[in-house]
Amino acid sequence: TAIDSFSLSTLRGRAHALGPAMPGSWVRAAMAVRLNTLLIGATSVRPALADYLRDCINLNLVPVIGESASIGAADLLWGATCGLALCGEGRIVNTRGEQADAAEAICAAGLEPWRPAPREGLALASHSGFSAAIAALGIDRAEQLLNSACQAAALSMLGFQANLSPLNEQVLSLRPQPGQALAAQRLRESLAGSHLFDSNNARRLQDPLSIRNAVQVLGAAYAALQFAKDAIHGELNGTTDNPATLTDSQQIISHGGYLAPLAGIALNALAQALATLAAQLVARISKLLNERFSGLPTGLKPDGADTAGLAPLMKVAEALMMEIGQLAQAPTPAPSPSADSLEDCNTNAPLTAKLLVALNEKLTCLIAIELLVATHAIRLRGSESVPAALTDLYRSIAATSPVLDCDRSLSNEIHHLIDNVLSGACGQKRTVN
Repeated sequence: TAIDSFSLSTLRGRAHALGPAMPGSWVRAAMAVRLNTLLIGATSVRPALADYLRDCINLNLVPVIGESASIGAADLLWGATCGLALCGEGRIVNTRGEQADAAEAICAAGLEPWRPAPREGLALASHSGFSAAIAALGIDRAEQLLNSACQAAALSMLGFQANLSPLNEQVLSLRPQPGQALAAQRLRESLAGSHLFDSNNARRLQDPLSIRNAVQVLGAAYAALQFAKDAIHGELNGTTDNPATLTDSQQIISHGGYLAPLAGIALNALAQALATLAAQLVARISKLLNERFSGLPTGLKPDGADTAGLAPLMKVAEALMMEIGQLAQAPTPAPSPSADSLEDCNTNAPLTAKLLVALNEKLTCLIAIELLVATHAIRLRGSESVPAALTDLYRSIAATSPVLDCDRSLSNEIHHLIDNVLSGACGQKRTVN
């Protein structure tokens, strides 16, 4: 019918995503979010559409979608490109992991291309599932990295022979800050049993701020992380469909729930917090490598070794820090001229979500460098001082990166840490029931 064809036209007229294909993990996550939000029942679509999305996810049929399309006032063009592929037009990564004609890939998997009924074209196109999915993946990875950053900070404190009085619960309670107690708890748990809790074993009364204030910076990052998690929870579990169907009162109401300014603001805050953490990491690494501060040979060179040591790692650490700082720059808010200036607001949430994912990759490398440097410092200081909670981590890194008694490339050792110590669960395939 004409109204059925209108649904397909809705998709065809908006399937304009451009650029390199976004990662399949992003698309699968967005499809899962759209499935979840359809189940709220505010969209006026057939239950079979939810079943179809579930089947495509479980068969690993992944539409090919350009990375550039959304400004954060619903992911209209991303959604339309995805929806049109599920209707058999466009490209899909098939069950063998190969790009193929969408209709051919769907039929080869034992399904038929979806034939949208009235309202279903709009339901497939107009939602914020992509922004929410990319943000959720970025937040999940950021949480993993924050926990690893706490362990790296703890190893650095051991290598530096730091004063642990800044971890004192009573002192911290004098100026309570969101996230601070959690960060302090993580550090105390990692260092439990350390001889450094005896103040007589600290080398200094007041260490450099990058060590003395690890709790405050990690705490701020945890607080920003929680802010972002709270903001994205509503995007993952609420409806952004406009109009919305209220089944209890049998009403269809136009609304503005598709706009997500809080998500964009929260993701910006998290990115800024991680950039602050990155700067502190670099400062801490530099102190470990500097004899004047650490009391260890400059570059952490073993006695008599003819080597540059770890000192050249400062250059890549600084490069990563600057790249992280660039990725953390918040997009400038501005009115939109879209739809003849009728749709004159945006949130930049999709861009901030993509930037967070890219920032996480850089931060992963930086944490790996601190882990490696701290491990070499502990080795020189005396590995017998490593507390139980950090023993396995220390031994794993020490086995990966032996004593630096001559110059060698450290890239493979750092990449090994990234793959085996800092690897996350993002992008794993799961079955949807």
